[in-house]
Amino acid sequence: WDNLGHLAPVVNASLDDVGFIHCTDDHDVLLRVANAFYTEEPGKFVALLIDTERLLSPCVWEAPAHIRATDDELVPLFPHVYGVIDRQAILGAQDVQRDVSGRFIGFGEMRTDRA
Repeated sequence: WDNLGHLAPVVNASLDDVGFIHCTDDHDVLLRVANAFYTEEPGKFVALLIDTERLLSPCVWEAPAHIRATDDELVPLFPHVYGVIDRQAILGAQDVQRDVSGRFIGFGEMRTDRA
């Protein structure tokens, strides 16, 4: 988290695969998605607090990538960032906590200080 302003932008494999970085504005949704797709992935996971107004890349609210375009208001919309996430857009970060089995169970304290 230290010196984020001097580091490269955040990228994700999904940028190459589907053309955008998947995001959410809901902690519970983040945990459900992480548990559905990433429990077998080792290592530390970090959730970022992003100010979409500071992004240089477009951020579009859309239906989940696995659901075809729809006008159904019951389908939740997610922020998809079509490009890198610029460091100046990151306002904070928090560790995503896991239990011994690898399930994602919560979040650590939000860190907002920049060294």
